[in-house]
Amino acid sequence: MGKGKMRPLEIAIVGCGISGLAAALLLHRQGHQITLYERFEAPRPVGSGLMIQPIGLAVLEALGLAERAVQKGAPVDKLLGLNTEGEPVLEAEYRHLTMPGAFGLGIHRASLFGILYEAVGSAGIAVATGHDVEGSAPDGDKRRLAFADGTTSPPHDLVIDAAGLGSQLVPKPPHYLPYGALWATIDWPATGPFRPRLLEQRYARAEQMVGLLSVGEGRAAFFWSLKGERFEQWQDRGLAAWRDEVCALWPECKHLVGQFTDPAQLTFARYAHRTTKEPVGERIVHIGDAWHAASPQLGQGANMALLDAYGLAMALGQSDDVAIALSRFLSLRAGHVKLYQWLTRWFTPPFQSDSPWPAIFRDHFMAPGSRIAPGPRLKAITLAGLAGAPLQKLGLAAPDYDSLSALSSDSASSTWARASSVPQS
Repeated sequence: MGKGKMRPLEIAIVGCGISGLAAALLLHRQGHQITLYERFEAPRPVGSGLMIQPIGLAVLEALGLAERAVQKGAPVDKLLGLNTEGEPVLEAEYRHLTMPGAFGLGIHRASLFGILYEAVGSAGIAVATGHDVEGSAPDGDKRRLAFADGTTSPPHDLVIDAAGLGSQLVPKPPHYLPYGALWATIDWPATGPFRPRLLEQRYARAEQMVGLLSVGEGRAAFFWSLKGERFEQWQDRGLAAWRDEVCALWPECKHLVGQFTDPAQLTFARYAHRTTKEPVGERIVHIGDAWHAASPQLGQGANMALLDAYGLAMALGQSDDVAIALSRFLSLRAGHVKLYQWLTRWFTPPFQSDSPWPAIFRDHFMAPGSRIAPGPRLKAITLAGLAGAPLQKLGLAAPDYDSLSALSSDSASSTWARASSVPQS
């Protein structure tokens, strides 16, 4: 047993986030009966902008949704971060990959959610809203979900936990990192030095960071690093003082931060570094942030979630036994997950820390050393999520950048070119 075709399963997916929606689509196409359980009465995305890397775009292309994502988002060619001396201390360019024409894709989380959720609706996949899942237990050779109102779900052949960082189905609550970030979606500045195909950041040691990412449709994601315990102090100081602080670090933001007139425009996001020790159990599997949460320094969260969904569908399509399929899923994904959990843990202190030493190491050793071959290529591979060869392991083709580039130049890029007074590089 184990190598035949899986019979159609009744599968419960907890959470209508990126991993849950992608898994629902992939498994529905295999003939499984899917029910998505969502705690909100109306599913909605949480967050502002994100980066879709080549690994994530490859999954979207397999789903037939890459073109729509590119039309909604904005191509990004390079990440550039400068310290207070104006020195580049973080540089990564997609041109150093062996994928001609490769780019990252800045996109609003709501746009990506909308693309996936619309596809789920078009497929007729059941979505049970208003179901706050707080537990799960085996029921014979199946498994049930327990809801906060005391009711339970019908028995399911498999439960997929895609409930994210706050999942109630993992044994331990998340331990939040000291630093989080204020996020907001703003209008892309029509004037100024900002280049739309560039994810830009500015750092004051590792204590302060401000960044700007184009996310398509005339919008940008703005973010400001902030220690969690200082959030109330930030609120008390008022917007005027904060705007001055931003401009002291990045003077060109003067007109940009003028868009902020109400603190409610900014949302404070907390992050956690957590890897669930047992991502698979009896008729249950954890994917995305429910399995592996990390800081956003490498911008891999949504991309890893998409790969998890694809890897799980691949594993279930290669066996007629659920337990064997879940073991296969771990063999497909665990190595890549462990590698990026380690990289993100190591990469966070040089950019978010109270101590001056990580920033000193970043500026004087890490940045200069990374410019020496093969440093530029290794940075691009790491940023793209390609370290550990995940596409090859999952049998995924690289995105078709020739056709996608044509789409981006016809839509997002031309929009940016009209909106920006600075020529694209």
